[in-house]
Amino acid sequence: MKADPGAQRRLLDLQAVDTAIGQLDHRVKMLPEHALLADLQTRRQALGQRLVAAETALSDAVAAQTKAEADLGPVRERLRRDEKAVDGGTLTDPKTLSSMVGEIAHLKTRISTLEDEELELMEAVVSAEAEKTRIATERTSIEDQMRALVAKRDAAVADLQADLTDRRSIRTTLLAELPPPLVDTYEKVRSRSGGVGAAALQGRRCTGCGIEANPSDYERYLAAAPDEVLRCEECDRILVRTAD
Repeated sequence: MKADPGAQRRLLDLQAVDTAIGQLDHRVKMLPEHALLADLQTRRQALGQRLVAAETALSDAVAAQTKAEADLGPVRERLRRDEKAVDGGTLTDPKTLSSMVGEIAHLKTRISTLEDEELELMEAVVSAEAEKTRIATERTSIEDQMRALVAKRDAAVADLQADLTDRRSIRTTLLAELPPPLVDTYEKVRSRSGGVGAAALQGRRCTGCGIEANPSDYERYLAAAPDEVLRCEECDRILVRTAD
């Protein structure tokens, strides 16, 4: 392939722009905020599941407390009726009176047991409410952190994208100035060579692969016509001579 030496040297400018674009794209993808947000999102999801479990536990505790209160009502009412009957002096039969007194003692024991259970259930409700509040507060804190990180990430991406826009504009201008066959070759080589399609020949060394040409290859490079497009024998990249 033949190409004007000046156009060949301009390939190095194009390569520098493409390298910069690749680096900027990489920086956009590797912003630390991405990983931090992913970690926070994982924690937020876990807290969401724990919050659902805490809400379920609170609901169950409230239901159990409500049931305990409902169970106490009839027993207390029965005790009031029995005590009223005994205190009113209307029970004259000794056996009936004795039976009623025994029932009152049993009811008091039953009420004491139920009240203890109710107290435990009230404490369970308080504990469940506290756990729900703690988890919700932690999740809110994480969401606040995520909002701050999103704002920081978006600002960083915007800056990088502005730089990318400038670089791509420069690339478009360079492409318009270069011969299409040379650009096509450059693009094909670049696509299979890690994003580097053209490299400078510095002394005997190709700056693309870093390998020095052997004496015979180097002599061939030196003997080539200025407009001949050289290719590195080691990495196959376009080898640009920086001086005529």
